[in-house]
Amino acid sequence: MRMPPNTPLETILDEISRGDSGAFMQLVEAHGLMLRSYIGAQVFNGSDVQDLAQETFIAAYLTLHRYQRGEDFGAWLRGIARNKVLMHFRSSQRRVGALDTFRAEVAELTADELETQSRGVRHEQIATLLRCIAKLPEKLRRVVRAGLDGVKAQALADELQASVGAIYQLHYRANQLLRECIQEELHDV
Repeated sequence: MRMPPNTPLETILDEISRGDSGAFMQLVEAHGLMLRSYIGAQVFNGSDVQDLAQETFIAAYLTLHRYQRGEDFGAWLRGIARNKVLMHFRSSQRRVGALDTFRAEVAELTADELETQSRGVRHEQIATLLRCIAKLPEKLRRVVRAGLDGVKAQALADELQASVGAIYQLHYRANQLLRECIQEELHDV
């Protein structure tokens, strides 16, 4: 049974204690914006805010028997949310720390091989690549240069007054021509 809006907190809590889990939705509706705002002031990813708010409401529902009637319900929810946010940050730090450790280990294990491989790149290969880039039409050279400079496809599309799809096609065509040119030049050597 749906209770009218603005039903007193005590009445909603009584209904929940009698087994009406649907009555809890009124608490969610009444306190959802406040709770998401509180979490959002600390966590900047919108989907994390939603997840943490949901986790907070689930925890509140499961521990509703611990709520002291007469106390500020919003403050009680924020206390649960504070713990959820702290656990979120601790978990994130562990993941980031583990990822950084993994990256460091991979870098250490591959350092010698990468050094050997980078020494194996001959100056002739680089010169060949540069000659092949110079042979490209101007628009394709601009696309290759933008890719090397890390320019986003949308920014290049705006600059060239083209669609992003057209930029991707130009990029594909430039790569194809470069591949063919390098193979021809290296084959002739």
